[in-house]
Amino acid sequence: MVLGPSIGEDAAVIRLGNKLLVAKTDPVTFAADLVGWYAVHVNANDIATMGVKPRWFMATILLPEKSAHEEAERILDQILAACKSLGITLVGGHTEATHDFKRPVVIGCMLAEAEEQSIITTSGAKPGDHIVLTKGIAIEGTAILAREAEPTLLSSGLSKDLTQRAADYLFSPGISVVREALTACSRASVNSMHDPTEGGLATGLWEIASAAGVGILVEEKKIPVLAECRAICDRLDLNPLGLLASGALIITLPSSGTPNLLAALDQAGIHASIIGKVVEAKAGVKMRTTRGIEALPQFEQDELARYLDSQGSSHL
Repeated sequence: MVLGPSIGEDAAVIRLGNKLLVAKTDPVTFAADLVGWYAVHVNANDIATMGVKPRWFMATILLPEKSAHEEAERILDQILAACKSLGITLVGGHTEATHDFKRPVVIGCMLAEAEEQSIITTSGAKPGDHIVLTKGIAIEGTAILAREAEPTLLSSGLSKDLTQRAADYLFSPGISVVREALTACSRASVNSMHDPTEGGLATGLWEIASAAGVGILVEEKKIPVLAECRAICDRLDLNPLGLLASGALIITLPSSGTPNLLAALDQAGIHASIIGKVVEAKAGVKMRTTRGIEALPQFEQDELARYLDSQGSSHL
């Protein structure tokens, strides 16, 4: 075992002779309409954040007991389409109907092969690194809220056009970070990468600090909160910093390499921003706001889950 279970690390790494096997598993319990598509992308993201191209995918599909045969076929079609878009091969899995489930659940397992020197870990962040964030927040959480809470959002005064744009965040700017992660590794000397998911950007930054034993200082005004995300969070009284943030990629690297990284990402059509820096652990995990330097918020529960729970929604 090269890398086992650790806070903030996105996948396991196992030595197989002179090669490394990179392995990741993650379930998808939200967004029943695109659950298969999601499962491929969220698992692929966590392989790519280690600087490795995802290669092989397996899926366990759990369906409500009375699901039609067509439901399984629909999910498998989504999985195959997502795999094709990323150059991944579906190599196996399992499907069954499960008692008491209210919506489909897909548990994915993504595999890849790597050379030892190519592995990037969350724990690699170093004091002095710039913190770069791609695209903005919170792509996945905003898209799910637009799909799950559309009647509430429309009744609050948001336009149908805005909620549709937010729902389309899944595809544009998109929840995949595979392309930017592989671009970053090929064009810059990256110390760490992390895919902020449950608990949003704030939790992702806390995980980097914990994994690497460092401090963090981010600038609130430099964090790109996407317009539709801000509008929806304002209506639902949610904090974008704690909202499911797949689609953004956190990269830390020496400041001398940042111009090359930003230029490479821009050339690839991927917006990226410097949002802060890695500091010594004794400085803590902080955010500079208009009120001064404060502790970066911590979220015991993702803001999406908190909202759905408040509405009496069941994740399963």
